[in-house]
Amino acid sequence: MIKREAYMKRIRPFIGGELIKVMTGIRRAGKSVMLELIKDELTASGIDPSQFISINFEDMRYMHLQNAEALHEEILKRAAGITGKVYLFFDEIQEVEGWEKCVNSLRIALDCDIYITGSNARLLSGELATYIGGRYVEFVIYPFSFAEFLELYHTVTPGASIQQSFQKYLLAGGMPYLANLQYEEEPSRQYLLDLFNSVQLKDIVKRNSIRDVDLLERILAYITANTGSVFSASSLVRFFKNEQRSVSAETILNYIRYCCEAYLFYQVKRQDLQGKQILSTNEKYYIADHGIREAVFGGNMRDINLILENIVYMELLRRGYAVTVGRNGNKEIDFVCEQRGERLYVQVAYLLASDDTVNREFGAYQGIRDNFPKYVVSLDELDMSRSGIKHRNIRDFLLTEVWD
Repeated sequence: MIKREAYMKRIRPFIGGELIKVMTGIRRAGKSVMLELIKDELTASGIDPSQFISINFEDMRYMHLQNAEALHEEILKRAAGITGKVYLFFDEIQEVEGWEKCVNSLRIALDCDIYITGSNARLLSGELATYIGGRYVEFVIYPFSFAEFLELYHTVTPGASIQQSFQKYLLAGGMPYLANLQYEEEPSRQYLLDLFNSVQLKDIVKRNSIRDVDLLERILAYITANTGSVFSASSLVRFFKNEQRSVSAETILNYIRYCCEAYLFYQVKRQDLQGKQILSTNEKYYIADHGIREAVFGGNMRDINLILENIVYMELLRRGYAVTVGRNGNKEIDFVCEQRGERLYVQVAYLLASDDTVNREFGAYQGIRDNFPKYVVSLDELDMSRSGIKHRNIRDFLLTEVWD
């Protein structure tokens, strides 16, 4: 179990406070481990573990607590035997019907510190969430970054170089449990395939009462295959029409939204950098973990350009950036990243193997006059920085703690 200090640094200021700490993200990304890390921190600070009440709502033993009233009654009963502050840990809380009412009531009734996890972005939206509106702080937990992967992979394969480790990361991705499988190829592939099916069934089909599962599977396959490519709902309508399937753009957009709410995909909007407006068509979608793509669809090495983009995009999210795709006249900048009034531009390429490629990647920044950092990242080892635009090897870029 690695410490995931990047997350703990953000969570730590809220430990012991009255705000409800909410951890969301794709299934099996390590949200439950974050709860354990928080418990370790509390114990180290002198809190007696007897003050903890922990429930994982995917555990069949707690099925009888999957409604607000039953859970509320159970917690009050258990808390009555605890001296001092009560620490509540609720894992996969979305399984509890009306959980917001229960959690808000416990917040009022008890001297408590509350931590919850969930695998759906709708956890904190909608009518019921008004009960805890303004009383929570949210942390999205992502699969391992390359730095986190490296830390764990070296415990399994101590002699692996950074280059060898990155080759493994390109195929295996960053789901934490793979370390338990020693990153062996076939067991890892099977685990990721099962995880994908679990997200599809539990977090998309079941949660949204989807009837046309075949259509959903086709949409999933299309987006997975075209990770990082620009496309629109109308292009998908045409694609399905060629496959003798009649489907509306609205249905397609709904199904894609369900996938994003399950944290399987992330939508990236396009921004016109000259007109300074968000464009309403042709978004890009990236997958939460590129290892899942390799297990389900294959071809990560064939589509390495897109996979490198996917890896960089997820790293930008981990570091707290709001990300759009930038349109600069007739050129496109892969990522325009905003954070607290600061901006960062990133172009991703496989290899800068020809003058044409170099001119295309560096030329994307032509006409952008601001002084914010501009990067081109690729697998090249040689530094090709020019005209104030920084070139970095992608491994170095991912392992650099602070970009400037």
